[in-house]
Amino acid sequence: VGIPYVAARRVENACGSSSFAFRDAYLAIKSGTLNFVLVAGVEKMNDLPRERNRLWLGVSGDNEWERLAGTNFPGIFALMANRHMYEHGTKREHLAMVAVKNHYNAARNEKAQLRFEITIEKALNAPMIAYPLTLFDCCPTTDAATTVILCRSDLAKNFTDIPIYVWGSGAATDFLAIHDREDITRLKAVELASKKAYEEAGVKPSDIDLAELHDCFTIAEIIEYEACGFAPDGKGWKLLEDGTTTIKGKLPVNTSGGLKAKGHPIGATGTGQIYEIVHQLRGDIKEKERQVRDAHIGLTVNMGGSGGTAAAHILSNERR
Repeated sequence: VGIPYVAARRVENACGSSSFAFRDAYLAIKSGTLNFVLVAGVEKMNDLPRERNRLWLGVSGDNEWERLAGTNFPGIFALMANRHMYEHGTKREHLAMVAVKNHYNAARNEKAQLRFEITIEKALNAPMIAYPLTLFDCCPTTDAATTVILCRSDLAKNFTDIPIYVWGSGAATDFLAIHDREDITRLKAVELASKKAYEEAGVKPSDIDLAELHDCFTIAEIIEYEACGFAPDGKGWKLLEDGTTTIKGKLPVNTSGGLKAKGHPIGATGTGQIYEIVHQLRGDIKEKERQVRDAHIGLTVNMGGSGGTAAAHILSNERR
């Protein structure tokens, strides 16, 4: 990158790697230790054979029991989905609504991987991966890179006319193995990380204008509606039925297309989410159909694995 002699390090935290790198940079600047930090989220999934990619993704969960049983991430999130459907009345059609919404947004994003729309019927009738999750309930992995520059807020105006400010940041963990968790219909790490971010920012869930959530599988987005306080526990599906999270809704979610359709470049996903929120808050989204009007506060949530770790950030175009 043409910046020799400065301190540099690699941050590894599964799918949440670049969000945690962003958080580390934010905390270093907030503490007064550093003034400028470049955060790069980079992933080259296609440099390895497909079998090797599947291997490394497959061992990112619990090795002692989940992997021994042959369970992979589609299977784990399928377990979550089945339990959520059983306890809370979520239907396969609700999962399909997430896919349809995010493909609609991705079709209008030149940087998205899956730039095409789908219908509820197409999502429901796609090949079954792990019941109730079909092909269109699962995100694709991809190559990508995103860089973000952070600096002290009092210096930002020297470099851009529209700086975006970090109001709050939170991070948390949960048990890696889902059989150790109290309730597999909840994502405790997301609940705690978003709560910490809200508290630091001094805002409530109702203050958020748009969000980029970690929709590695469609059920994850629904559970994250609940974990982030946008819907009561078990009622995330209602936001889909009333159109709240569509691009024209009260709370647009995954305007980029999300992991589901923009793509999931693993280590670059977190900074990719931040990139989308920054441009939405600046009002300079290239594809105007995706531009959220009058947005001032945005939220990003990036998980690692099946929710064993999570980071949340609240950004705004207003300085505190």
